[in-house]
Amino acid sequence: MSVDKQDVECYNFTTKEHFQEFIRERRRPLLLKNADIGLCKEKWTVDYLAEMLGSNQVKVHVCPVGNMSFLNKNFTYKSLEFKDFIRRAAAEVHREWFLCENECYYLRSIGSDRRGRDVADIGRQFPKIAKDIAFPKLFDDEDFFSSVIRIGSRGVQIWTHYDVMDNMLIQVSGEKRVVLFSPEDTHYLYLSGDKSRIPDIDNPDPSDFPDFAKARRLETVLRPGDVLFIPALWHHTTEARTFGVGVNVFWKNLPHEMYDKTDVYGNKDLIPATKALNDINKAIQSLSVLPKTYKDFYLQRAIAALEEAKNS
Repeated sequence: MSVDKQDVECYNFTTKEHFQEFIRERRRPLLLKNADIGLCKEKWTVDYLAEMLGSNQVKVHVCPVGNMSFLNKNFTYKSLEFKDFIRRAAAEVHREWFLCENECYYLRSIGSDRRGRDVADIGRQFPKIAKDIAFPKLFDDEDFFSSVIRIGSRGVQIWTHYDVMDNMLIQVSGEKRVVLFSPEDTHYLYLSGDKSRIPDIDNPDPSDFPDFAKARRLETVLRPGDVLFIPALWHHTTEARTFGVGVNVFWKNLPHEMYDKTDVYGNKDLIPATKALNDINKAIQSLSVLPKTYKDFYLQRAIAALEEAKNS
């Protein structure tokens, strides 16, 4: 376990101008209390959502355990009518199941295009309930990217990952623990793409992940009405302490041309970064044909050049 743990900084809801000043100067997670999120906090009960969205087909993750791993794929995808999904997700033990009677369910809403070519937008995919929720005015309308409904059983834990856009996680119902790690500690998180290979951050195997203990963590627990700002590149994982409903809102905080136009989830690396990483991989491949002494020498030169670029 990481030895350095701090609480996420907490504010009463602030103005857009104050928030923009904070994120320009700090680029750190921020928990906002008392934000206006509309009527969803009162209206979005299991019965209400089942009635409003009953026959909508949704594709959900089903897992025999709460700790879901995208890298190990310890879950399966199933399609259900929304009313069946949400009642199963809210139940502790199931009369009907796919894997086992205490299986866990998780929905991350997606776009309407079955080929996966459009982004999630609550206004398009769930218009009957879109009017119930208000997004705090923290960013410019033209920078909006997506709004993602997330619904999970108690105990569902989502793999540690990062996104390339700023986002706010709005907790509508239930309680959710969130753990975050700074981009500065990326080299301690054993990444595979945008995801950490550490399956359980609370019980890591020190023989497999010896440097993880050096990573500093921020933690908070979201309750109904809370809004958590998660800056781009901050690694994060969530754990549902109870059945709950939340909405993520992503927006483009950099010039729009830097983002991959095929990205529908907000997690594809920026175009300049993708090119740079590809060039680094090509350089490593080129050096691999050299004798070890030469390869080590030029890798050290490359590392020194990257360190100089980092500090410039």
